[in-house]
Amino acid sequence: SPSRYLLCASGDFVKMYSVATEETLRLMGGHADLVTGVQLNPHNHMQLYSSSLDGSIKLWDFMDGIPIKTFTVGSKLLALYALASSEDSVFVVVPKSGERDTYQLVSVKLTKAAGQDLEARELSVVLDGVDASPKCIAFGREGEYVASVKEVNLQVYFFKQKQLNRFSVSAVKTKSGNNRFTCIACHPMEDCIATGHADGKIRLWRNFHHKKEYTFSTLHWHHDTVMDLAFSMEGTNLLSGGVESVLVLWHNESDCERDFLPRLGSAIEYISMSSDGTLCCTLHTDNRITIINSNLRFSKSIQGLIKSTDVKTGLVVDPRTKALVLNGEPGHLQFYCLQSDQQLFSLDIVQRQYIHQAGLNQSDLVKVAFSAQGKWLATVEEREEVTDPELQLKLWFYDEETQSFKLNTRINMPHEDHITDMCFRGMDELEDDSLMLVTAGRDCVFKVWVMVEDTDPEAQQSVSWSCDFVGSYHNYQATNCCFSEDGSLLAVSFEETVTVWDSVTWDLKCTFCHPPGKIRNICFGRLTCSKYLIGATDYGFLCCWNLLSCALEWSAHLNILVLQPDPLSEYIAAVSWLSKESSLFVFKPNEPRPIYVQRNLCKEKIQLAAFVPRDEPEMIGSEKYLWLRRSQLFFLTDTQELMTLSTKSLEERLTASSKQLAVEESLPVTPFSLLLGKHRRQQSQEDIDLGKLVVRNKREQDSPAVKELLHTPAHVLPSASFLCPIFINSLLISKENKSAEEVADEVEMESEKTEDDSDEERDVTEMEQEDTSPMELLGEITCKLSKSQERELRKIRKMDYSWISAF
Repeated sequence: SPSRYLLCASGDFVKMYSVATEETLRLMGGHADLVTGVQLNPHNHMQLYSSSLDGSIKLWDFMDGIPIKTFTVGSKLLALYALASSEDSVFVVVPKSGERDTYQLVSVKLTKAAGQDLEARELSVVLDGVDASPKCIAFGREGEYVASVKEVNLQVYFFKQKQLNRFSVSAVKTKSGNNRFTCIACHPMEDCIATGHADGKIRLWRNFHHKKEYTFSTLHWHHDTVMDLAFSMEGTNLLSGGVESVLVLWHNESDCERDFLPRLGSAIEYISMSSDGTLCCTLHTDNRITIINSNLRFSKSIQGLIKSTDVKTGLVVDPRTKALVLNGEPGHLQFYCLQSDQQLFSLDIVQRQYIHQAGLNQSDLVKVAFSAQGKWLATVEEREEVTDPELQLKLWFYDEETQSFKLNTRINMPHEDHITDMCFRGMDELEDDSLMLVTAGRDCVFKVWVMVEDTDPEAQQSVSWSCDFVGSYHNYQATNCCFSEDGSLLAVSFEETVTVWDSVTWDLKCTFCHPPGKIRNICFGRLTCSKYLIGATDYGFLCCWNLLSCALEWSAHLNILVLQPDPLSEYIAAVSWLSKESSLFVFKPNEPRPIYVQRNLCKEKIQLAAFVPRDEPEMIGSEKYLWLRRSQLFFLTDTQELMTLSTKSLEERLTASSKQLAVEESLPVTPFSLLLGKHRRQQSQEDIDLGKLVVRNKREQDSPAVKELLHTPAHVLPSASFLCPIFINSLLISKENKSAEEVADEVEMESEKTEDDSDEERDVTEMEQEDTSPMELLGEITCKLSKSQERELRKIRKMDYSWISAF
């Protein structure tokens, strides 16, 4: 059934999800900009069209995740529509040339020519002055007409009659609200158009073939903007959604007959029906897709990264799950899995009902820190009050039994003013005894919190947290804090000065205050660079201090916004912001010259960054990316876009899981299939582990007959009777057994021939020569010569030594 998969646009990619398991099956990449539309090919339901701002339309085989054709249109494409009635063309919305913010609906002829990359410049304008949103255009039954809404106007164009009718609703804002059109849907069987409006009303238009005698009826339940509309496959029901987070099902176009699916979590932006009518899905403003059965029962939910208005917590990595942790829905922490691009879980920190209303002062989550092993989590929440802020510091303990965090200690007003930074002392081995939390505040102090045994007989837990030390420096505001790698030193910045403290005696060891400007970020060097302290100031300096000599080692004139050390290496990433572009510098503290520079990384302002440790170090070919071997670097821009730096091309990035055939996914999960899957995985793992010891017959892979069978599309293959003898012959081993000397001569000739050829061919020769016999591998492996040694040997072989015979 077609409802097994869900396809959606996601950034520059098209994603395919399994409806049954919610996991990502395919990640189809190839567009160079945002994907703006996805439509199943009406003439082949195994294919998909996608449009993008990069000006191209791609036709995909989504079961294999490969692009079949790319049509270059040339101008930005903002929406895409594919109709069963139009054989060789699709409809797109493009900007009108020479005019700002005006758009046209045009028909694009897709050529039938051979080849993968084709031009599709043959456009014909269908409608002028349309809205850029894909929700504002809909095609009528059997593609007889197209309807478009913008502001207070509705226009309907009839293709056969070449007739355009215009209708409008009154532009005056009445008591009942705003009449403006927001979305449109056409009945699949009858001549009926449904339009949604900004005041929450839905209008059903009929008889619109006539400019005067048209009629409309009104449905009203939504108290605010109707965000999207969709008819069921037969047209008997109409679905609508909006900011109330409720999906409304209207029966028989009647204002009285309706059903609701409430509490969907956040505003509904888009509604889509499956082609067989069994499922409907809604896309929400918090980046979540909800899959709903046709009887209006909630079925599944796919949650992506929630975009919160302001990420105050920063990007933090959970040591236990390696998930990114940051502000989620109001008052919650979201744990976001980078591998599956889905939310692992959401933790309610504030534990109060959030009221969606502007102007209310409500508690918000502002700071987060994990202990080194992820056993403890510290959170700070605050409520903005005009006179003085209301603060709470909470410490959570990870409970292995329930596999979730439990609240251990709640501290009201830990500081008199805002908390600016917070960090745990990361001591891996003796975590519980030496565990320590430091908070820095605008009240000019930093506080050290430690675990103490709870003496209260009624206490449910054995330990709780209390303040152990309070430090200050000349009544300056404390702005940043961090521990050295071994936990022996604590650095706290007080406005323009950095102070370094002994974490056992709490003696002030030294202070640094070289270049002017308040300190924005500080961090210690790690491993071989642990004697350095790095700081960035708001006057545009990056400084490196030597802790042994207590002097400035070097400084650079850069406006650094983000300073992020890699927890597994000496490398530190710094992101600067200058003349409206973000640039990345990666350096080791002991060398003032950066080892990697990427200017104009992006046009957006990068606000946060995080190194996420890899499960296993990556094999990296290019030298310039060696610093990404152990960890992957992620950025969050001020527009809440999450980006990463990749060492691989797109082709290599598509993971094994996204390459697995969707057919495999659709197999029923029986004990046998699970066992078989396990066996297959084990075998492939053994293959990997054996490495070069796996001896395969070269003929298996190189046989042209096998290639022909596997790579030629089924519909152009010759008959099986023709292919069978070729295939059988390819499996036969040739009879003649050459003598060892003949073989050696052949290799000799071949090597002479390839000596001057390209490196690539040399590699091939070398690989072919590596195919040694199984016996040789099991016995003593002969010493293998390097390429250069082999070349030397060849030269010696060719030399004429006949002159020696004279002696």
